[in-house]
Amino acid sequence: MCNDYGNHIPYSDYLAAFSQTRIPVKWPRAAPNLEPREDIWPTDPAPVIRRLEDGTNDFAVLRWGFPPARPKGAPVINFRSEGRRFPVGRCLIPASHFFEFTGTKSPKEKWKFTKAEEDWFCFAGLWRPMPDGTGEAFTLLTTEPGPDVAPIHNRQVVVLDRAHWLAWLDLTRPETELLRPLPAGSLSVEKIR
Repeated sequence: MCNDYGNHIPYSDYLAAFSQTRIPVKWPRAAPNLEPREDIWPTDPAPVIRRLEDGTNDFAVLRWGFPPARPKGAPVINFRSEGRRFPVGRCLIPASHFFEFTGTKSPKEKWKFTKAEEDWFCFAGLWRPMPDGTGEAFTLLTTEPGPDVAPIHNRQVVVLDRAHWLAWLDLTRPETELLRPLPAGSLSVEKIR
């Protein structure tokens, strides 16, 4: 399951992409300091575009991973999407790439996935306040693997086409139409190690 992704997206690219897709977003008054990151790990802060309770969308930097469901458990960084409804707390998590790992011995083989013919994309995700009031967090939604991921892993994160970003945020299409793997050839795969 994806526990490592990267983001090399310049802030100006966010502004351009969301303008082109006509998705209204409340942006910070000043451009945030978003350094390119090859690896974003669970509990790291990362940018998201989220739907707020008042129906607006905003850009925020949140912690990756909901608190564990049980004491001493791991953060909930991925959440299975099949058969579920998500009426609140939807978000987009921008990424340049994501990694999957195979093998049983360290160091495991590392596979890098990028969106074919696009510099960056968005995962479908959920966000919510932390129960202890210390901030807000997000998790990535997963689905059955598509043909590009299946040879390497038995699950995959939901990568949304740009045409579906607004539908995910504004609830205008059913989850079953959006939370599915991409067709063959949509993701490029490269073995890193």
